[in-house]
Amino acid sequence: MSASRSETASAPVPDGSGAGPASTAVPEPGGDLLAALLDGMDAALCAFDADGVVTHWNREAERILGWPADEAVGRRGFAGWAVRPADADEVQGRLMAVMDAPGRQVHEFALLKKDGGRVLVRTQSAGVRGADGTPAGVYCAFSEVHAQIDLERSIALSEALFEDGSWGVVLVDVDLRPTVVNTYAARALGTARATLLGRPLGELIVQGVEDLEGALQHVLSEGAPASPAEVWVTLRTAEGERRRCWRSGFLRLSSPLAEEPVPLGVGWLFQDVTDARLAEQDADRLRFRSNQLHRASRTAAECEDPMEAATTHLDYALAGFADHALVDLAVGERLVRAAATPAGAPGPAAPVAGGGIPVRYPAGHPALQAVDRIGSVRASAGGAGEAWAAERQWPPDAAHALCAVLRSRGRTLGVLTFLRGPSRPAFERPDAAYAESVAVRVAAAVDLARVLGG
Repeated sequence: MSASRSETASAPVPDGSGAGPASTAVPEPGGDLLAALLDGMDAALCAFDADGVVTHWNREAERILGWPADEAVGRRGFAGWAVRPADADEVQGRLMAVMDAPGRQVHEFALLKKDGGRVLVRTQSAGVRGADGTPAGVYCAFSEVHAQIDLERSIALSEALFEDGSWGVVLVDVDLRPTVVNTYAARALGTARATLLGRPLGELIVQGVEDLEGALQHVLSEGAPASPAEVWVTLRTAEGERRRCWRSGFLRLSSPLAEEPVPLGVGWLFQDVTDARLAEQDADRLRFRSNQLHRASRTAAECEDPMEAATTHLDYALAGFADHALVDLAVGERLVRAAATPAGAPGPAAPVAGGGIPVRYPAGHPALQAVDRIGSVRASAGGAGEAWAAERQWPPDAAHALCAVLRSRGRTLGVLTFLRGPSRPAFERPDAAYAESVAVRVAAAVDLARVLGG
């Protein structure tokens, strides 16, 4: 190894340092470039010649230990300045032993700073050979142990997140295409990890991708939001479309090597909270509907006319549940329209003026099925549109129907029909249970009206 220094001027050695006489370094071709490269390194680096004399000392070594290059270069080993006397022989022996050994060796030493403090460093050292292949010296790269441990922790955290994390982790580039996807995220998106890389999110997300990409764009331009956000999406999977809710957090990724922050993309962390949110929605819906039934019962109890009480139950039931309600009462073998909400616009249920004319329901009509089964029947238009509603004698905007039979004192009194428009979802099983609860109250009012009417 050349004994040239990282400085172009001579490096005087203070008296009593134990080093030999200082000599003026002879500049070599490329010496300035080598010095610049060494000083620009993030790791501290020093080098020793075959006699153990320090030949190179970069700025990071000066930052960690406080010794400038002109006080370090030219000293023999660390004894008397950068290590305690009791440790000097052991440290020097372990460093120089690598000169004759293959590969690199890792050691941890307690070194002394110029201000007298001690710092624990982790070193990686390897031997240097001359042009003739003989040992010429040792180079040693070192860093503070806590900094190395922090780096190792960061790497370990990254690996854990991308392998075993209980959150989905997706890194997207500035074009919003996934570049890294962990196991949880791939499972949540319904595909393999490698399949997602480089593909637009819109290929997998049918609905909600605009909201998600908007959030990612905001993070790229403005930074991460202060709190997580919940995003509802509909996924395209091999089993069909699935609606999911993801509680998401976002981090803007910037290059640590650039002088100015340069966005590398966005780290998107999310957890599937669909089951919890659906359970909360069901609980809220059940609470609201129970409250509506209670309010309707209290209001209906003040009605002198039983049919007015029946329509009161319908008005309370419609809130947030359906767009229209129809009451068809059994008269002999036929059904007669007794009460309905306005067909053209939302409004309260009211008795049908001039009632008594049977409704012309075709065979297989959902209302007739409900009477035959003595139970609830659900139906939807699918893609049939207004023709489907017209064939069933319903308002033209009806797209989903739920028919519940009216029963009182062991007799079928008629059918209660709830209708929803095409912008609303189809009726489900919990909706049928609620409709049956309303039907029980309406049937009791209708029965009372018949008893009082003789």
